[in-house]
Parts: sequence; C-alpha cells; structure tokens
Amino acid sequence: MAVPKQKTSKARRDKRRSHDALARPAQSTCPQCGAPKLPHRVCGQCGSYKGRTIIETDEE
Repeated sequence: MAVPKQKTSKARRDKRRSHDALARPAQSTCPQCGAPKLPHRVCGQCGSYKGRTIIETDEE
C-alpha cells in the first residue's frame, strides 16, 4: 500500500487547492430596462430577449 513519506505542509496543500474557488456567474444588463440579468436569458424584470417581448409582465 502506498503511504506518503512526509506530511504534506499546509502551504503545499493550499497551493494545490487555489484553483478550486467558485467563480461568480457572469452578469449583463438588459438593454430595455437596465436590470441585471444572466447572458442569453430572458430578462426577469421586463420579459424581453433580443429586443422582443417574450414574457408579458406588469412593468411595461
């Protein structure tokens, strides 16, 4: 059975884990109402996508 000869130091262990952090999802602004939204998705505020109204909302 393989057993490590030396204890892995905290610095070495944490260097290895430096790429494991989660990235925040990208955000863009809606050209119609200016609300933040996810790219390539219908705006939850005004219901528009690519200049067309996809979902009817009360805000219009």
